[in-house]
Amino acid sequence: MAEYLTLKTADCKNCYKCIRHCPVKSIKFSNNQAHIIDDECILCGNCFVTCPQKAKEIRNDIEAARALLKSGAPVYASVAPSFAVNYAVRNRTDDGAPGNEGGKAAAKAAIPNSFSMGRMKRALKQLGFAGAEETALGATMVKQRYDAMIDAEEQDIIISSCCPSVNLLIQKYYPMAIPCIAPVMSPMQTHCMDIKRRYPGAKTLFAGPCISKKAEAETDGNAGFPNGGPVDCVLTFAELSQWFEEENIRLDDNSPENDEAVDPDRGKESCTMARAFPTTAGILHTMEKKNPHYAYLAIDGIDNCKAAIEDILEGRLGKCFIEMSACSGSCINGPVMSASMPIRDYMAVRSFAGNKDFEVAVYSGDELHRTFKTLSPRKVRLGTKAIEDVLRKLGKTKPEHELNCGSCGYNTCREKAQAVLEGKATLTMCLPYLKERAESFSDDIIKNTPNGIIVLNETLEVQQINTAACRIFNINPQDILGDQVIRVLDPLPFIEACRQEKNRYNRREYLADYEKYIDQTIIYDKNYHIIIGIMRDVTLEESRKAAKEEFNRKTIEITDRVIEKQMRAVQEIASLLGETTAETKVALTKFKESLSNE
Repeated sequence: MAEYLTLKTADCKNCYKCIRHCPVKSIKFSNNQAHIIDDECILCGNCFVTCPQKAKEIRNDIEAARALLKSGAPVYASVAPSFAVNYAVRNRTDDGAPGNEGGKAAAKAAIPNSFSMGRMKRALKQLGFAGAEETALGATMVKQRYDAMIDAEEQDIIISSCCPSVNLLIQKYYPMAIPCIAPVMSPMQTHCMDIKRRYPGAKTLFAGPCISKKAEAETDGNAGFPNGGPVDCVLTFAELSQWFEEENIRLDDNSPENDEAVDPDRGKESCTMARAFPTTAGILHTMEKKNPHYAYLAIDGIDNCKAAIEDILEGRLGKCFIEMSACSGSCINGPVMSASMPIRDYMAVRSFAGNKDFEVAVYSGDELHRTFKTLSPRKVRLGTKAIEDVLRKLGKTKPEHELNCGSCGYNTCREKAQAVLEGKATLTMCLPYLKERAESFSDDIIKNTPNGIIVLNETLEVQQINTAACRIFNINPQDILGDQVIRVLDPLPFIEACRQEKNRYNRREYLADYEKYIDQTIIYDKNYHIIIGIMRDVTLEESRKAAKEEFNRKTIEITDRVIEKQMRAVQEIASLLGETTAETKVALTKFKESLSNE
């Protein structure tokens, strides 16, 4: 399958919302990015609609449409009937708003003004189209074929073939139900085939609210048609609007004369019943339903369609015609509708549709025949042991560990484990697993760090305390958890940190009650509204410091005493030496004088 949906790599934020909303889990997550698995995708567009980052993109075929117009062949547009509300003017209904005069006028104002086919034709002709018609013409032909099948009781169960996403769902995931699909072309294919028969050599372009129509136009569901199929190009309404904007074509000129000039069906509004096709039960609304032996059901939404198909395969349904639509609310709530107001849009489309059929050519069953083949993706189903091995890696060793919370995008833990084995998911997509692993890692750090840690809320109640802090305060955790910090610590530093929103680091404090010294760091986390106290017990360090200071003091004292004694000794020696020297001097002087007299 071609890539009709692509991903803006840089915009994926690992939220798994696309996986959560994908009804068939056709999304692979690797390298921190979501990737659509084309062979498994049914192109319902849920991932495109729900992605909060708008990371999904629909393939843009405007250039292909421009090339079609430049080919030289006349190009006719088939416009899906939901255009009437996609391009409608939405009236306000609050007080004082236009159309709020009360009674019927107010009720009418609550419904979007339907956009006329006349204006659409005029805009498309400005782009270069040879003409434009409503796909509802093809819908009329298709519903006539459905009525004929029911009258002839050709199938016990008949599932409408109008929604390509439903067709893909059955072809890929419920191939045993393929015989239940009506072997009839969709309104888009039928209308484009009719156009090509009426205008030999013409090319066709379909515009609508659906992504999967691009695939329907290009896949081998069109086998048997010349040149690849009756539909040459498909644009979503978003692409068509972009094209109008690029060419500066305005759609808001609603003057009646403009509508009349390009809309040959104007004045025949009663013969437009098939315009109701894009609403839930819209197909049934247009059908005759003459056969009383058949039940007639309308089902919308993929999950409801899956349940109905499973009922069919289980043999719980029979003798019925089932209108199936992948979108809740049917096509008027398609993935590329400009705005969704389901109730108002339903009312607008039903009021836009007439009560009689379009006047169309009647085709035989062979002319409208389409075949559907199995497209089941290849999947390897591994045994229970392999799944349990994955669950064990996620820490889920007991049934009660399987929370089935859906945070990874999968409905159950076992479904997620299967996806891991298929290479579509990773272990780290499990939020409880990551949370437990992070908490375990964090708890290990807090539990084994030699520093005391105490966590308070903004009202100074103790929320957490580790073993090291309990040793400092000589308490058990349960003795202090939930109580005020004043029971063990001076609250003033914590109050200041909270009020001033300023952290303090490594301030030495003496805890007199515990005869301990600590280096205290206080951190205020405004985002989590907590105050964290980190305490390093430095009592031994302080004791050693005090012991060293005492040793130094005593050493200095001893040194001073030694010096003092030495000085006294020196002084005494000096005194004795002085006296001896004087006496010697006197004696020698006298001896000298005695010698001189002789």
